Amino acid sequence: MIPPAFEYHRPTDIAGALGVIAEHGDEARVIAGGHSLIPMMKLRMVEIAHLIDLQDVADLKGISVGETIRIGAMVTQHDLINDEALAEAAPILREAALQIADPQVRYCGTVGGNVANGDPGNDMPGLMQCLDATFTLVGPDGARDVPAREFYEAAYTTTREDDEILTAISFARPAGGYAYEKQKRKIGDYATAAAAVLIGKDAGKITSASIAMTNLSDIPIFSEAAGDALTGTDGTGEALDKAVAAMLADIDPTEDNRGPVEFKKHVAGVILRRAIARAVDRA
Repeated sequence: MIPPAFEYHRPTDIAGALGVIAEHGDEARVIAGGHSLIPMMKLRMVEIAHLIDLQDVADLKGISVGETIRIGAMVTQHDLINDEALAEAAPILREAALQIADPQVRYCGTVGGNVANGDPGNDMPGLMQCLDATFTLVGPDGARDVPAREFYEAAYTTTREDDEILTAISFARPAGGYAYEKQKRKIGDYATAAAAVLIGKDAGKITSASIAMTNLSDIPIFSEAAGDALTGTDGTGEALDKAVAAMLADIDPTEDNRGPVEFKKHVAGVILRRAIARAVDRA
């Protein structure tokens, strides 16, 4: 279908984008890569009078790598994959991005759009919770930072206000082992289950573990209990069983065309075991 008529805006700075939002209120929406919003407009599930394209806002682009890593909201999945400094500092990002859809989507799909949309099937929200990332939001009252683990409230519902724009994502440079495992029905599909895992290890024992799961509840799930079950162990045997059990207690999948609830829980357990084993090995 063809979307209803709308007015197209292409500001060159954040202030310009915020100005359009302030002028038109609920009738205005920002667009990043467009993979979520455009299909909804074509299906006429949403009707937008003023579309604000952020492609020309230079301040929303760029990747900065140091002890703190900062990623502009308009950085694409393709950019994540091809930035060598980022791949060296946080290789889990490249590993995850390579599993998102296909090259055509990754050339346009942005990190900011992926995390800001609140879609429980998106890969980046869970990954950013695993990394304990912070999202920077800018609105008429200035900038504020929101932890990724506190950003998601329900499916497609976040703490971002309607007059705010997500501008950047930042997190401490991760250390230790990592893994992003994903099971999906076909290329381009959302995950049936996906797991992001970071493992710190010393003298054969796990000193820290961060675990987040994707598309197994109406929000991404950061499972603190699963990480705690691994800490102080070698990450195998009974400790691994306890971590998987803790994660299964935290998720709340629903039946859909990817399978019934019990199947999703089974897949989640298999995926998490693989992710933990690979992260422990890399640590």
